[in-house]
Amino acid sequence: MTVGVGVIGAGVISAQYLANLTTFPDLEVRFVADIDLERAKARAEEFGIPASGTTEELLADDGIDIVVNLTLPSVHAEVDLAILAAGKHVWSEKPIATNAADARRVLDAAEAAGLRVAVAPDTVLGAGLQSAFRAIADGRIGEPRTAITQVLNPGPERWHPAPEFLFQAGGGPLLDLGPYYLTTLVSVFGSVARVAAVGSISRPKRVVESGPRAGTEFDVTVPSYSALLLEFENGTSAQATFSFESALPRAGFFEITGTDGAIVLPDPNMFDGDSSLWTLESWKGLTGPEQPTPETVEATGPADGRGLGVLELARAIAAGVPERASGALAAHVLDVMLAAAESAERGETVAVTSRVAPVEPLPADWNPKEATL
Repeated sequence: MTVGVGVIGAGVISAQYLANLTTFPDLEVRFVADIDLERAKARAEEFGIPASGTTEELLADDGIDIVVNLTLPSVHAEVDLAILAAGKHVWSEKPIATNAADARRVLDAAEAAGLRVAVAPDTVLGAGLQSAFRAIADGRIGEPRTAITQVLNPGPERWHPAPEFLFQAGGGPLLDLGPYYLTTLVSVFGSVARVAAVGSISRPKRVVESGPRAGTEFDVTVPSYSALLLEFENGTSAQATFSFESALPRAGFFEITGTDGAIVLPDPNMFDGDSSLWTLESWKGLTGPEQPTPETVEATGPADGRGLGVLELARAIAAGVPERASGALAAHVLDVMLAAAESAERGETVAVTSRVAPVEPLPADWNPKEATL
């Protein structure tokens, strides 16, 4: 048996999804929809998908069980609600919504209809992070207590042909990059209880630098730099910095310190990469400037890329178990980001009231290329 999949949104990111979704035996992509019908047709033909057209046509197709929502963040909730109303499960790009009320509407609609909502990032299901999660769960660094993570770059206007939405409501590095890093933190430490943050805009106007619209100027209306201090429900803490302001790129640094050691994870925006692990034990006998050599935690498991979460959702539905990249997890991460934005605006610590259940790591032998359904 294969699970029928439809994709709404044939933009830049759809190519990454379709390159992977079309290789998983448990899934069959049957339809690509877009407001630009020619773009939908071209993307469908590129990946050998049998049908393309409007969103309404996709939602009327009884052969589609899961719909992948790759639209702009500002309409994620609206499109998700339409998908659920059509009786289909949802996989949505991040964030789940741009405000907490819309996220709640989506989750409530799914519960009422007996349907599932899962949300990116699915990088947390990739070999790199999952191998690190298993090492942490096995007690390799003791009890995780603190973390520091940062991702800094000049901004996506350098490469994105239409970057305006990434600098306006629903965007900024906090909502664009934050889900990768905050989802990873919540996966390790659990629910966030409160946030203190600052934010700034370095340049109120930017210019598209690539594609047919190169030279177009646009406004920056949300912070292009956000720095967060997070306290988790269990008393642990973390620091996180997200920036579209830095001429010195620093991609995805992520360190977790525990009671017995520390581990540096691969970039949470990627699906692969080894981790480096140090233990306090390894420092014994070293009295000078010499430092111990870290142990490599090799990435094992799938690293196929975007779309792993769609497959994990399909298999979870078939097995009757919760999906790992759940809408509830995404809604909590959204609450954290919104609390950070509020904290930066008010200059005060802001509480996060939502909570999310812990997520177990994937089995080491989980194989997306195996037919299981």
